[in-house]
This record gives sequence, structure tokens and C-alpha cells, in this order.
Amino acid sequence: MANMTAAIANRGYFYTPHIVKAIGGKPVTDARFTEKNSISISRENFEEVIAGMEQAVNGGAGATARVAANKDIIICGKTGTAQNPHGKDHSVFVAFAPRDNPKIAIAVYVENAGFGATYAAPIASLMIEKYIKGKVENTALEARMLELNLMQQ
Repeated sequence: MANMTAAIANRGYFYTPHIVKAIGGKPVTDARFTEKNSISISRENFEEVIAGMEQAVNGGAGATARVAANKDIIICGKTGTAQNPHGKDHSVFVAFAPRDNPKIAIAVYVENAGFGATYAAPIASLMIEKYIKGKVENTALEARMLELNLMQQ
């Protein structure tokens, strides 16, 4: 899902997902991780999707993911709820940021946590902020997420 979100953010291409940036201080230079993989959707078709994802986070009172908004970073995202036949539904959120020069695409799933805006969106927002700014300034939201006990839900 993060890779799909990256393809949207990049308006039609993605890089093969990978975790390792360096081994022993030496950058991993495997060409598979630096080559653009294009998808067969024209660039102009992404603009409406991106506008919708921006509104989902930054669109005001009706925005389903407004809890993920950040005053300094334009986050574009989509909430979701994954049905679970064995218990409470899963909280889902996919996002990328910043809108016009994306640096990160992310997918967050929180098992048995309900709606996407309840837990997945705020967690993704904090992770995006930490990645882009190098620190979390929304300490109230961070404290709320760190104090969660989903076992009591």
C-alpha cells in the first residue's frame, strides 16, 4: 500500500521498496533500488486523486483524516477501515508528504483499532513529521498515541 501511495505521490512511478540504506557505512548501490518503475497511468490523471487526498487531511471540518494535518507539511492521505471477521476492524491510513515534492510515502495498519482516523492517521502523521523535520513538534498527539492501550478497547 505504501508503494501504491508512492506511485500516486510521484504521479506515475515508484522505486522498488527496500529497507537497507547502507551496510557498514557504505551505501547500498543496487540498481534495483534506484531505477524508476513506471506505471501505465498518465501523469495528468493523478492530480484529481492527489487533490482529494489533500482534502481528506486538510479540508477542514469534513475532512476524514484532519487529525493527520500538520501546520508545516502538506500531507495527502486516505483513511480506511479493514473489516475483520474475527473481531474489531483494523485502522488503516496511507499518505505521502509533502504534496508537491514528496519525500515519504507510508501505510499504517493498526490491528483491531477501528476507523483509520482514530489511530492509523495520527500515527502516520507523527512518523511523517519525524521523517521530514527530524523531530516531533506535535507532542500532545505523540503523548496520546504513546499512552494507548488497545487491549482495553
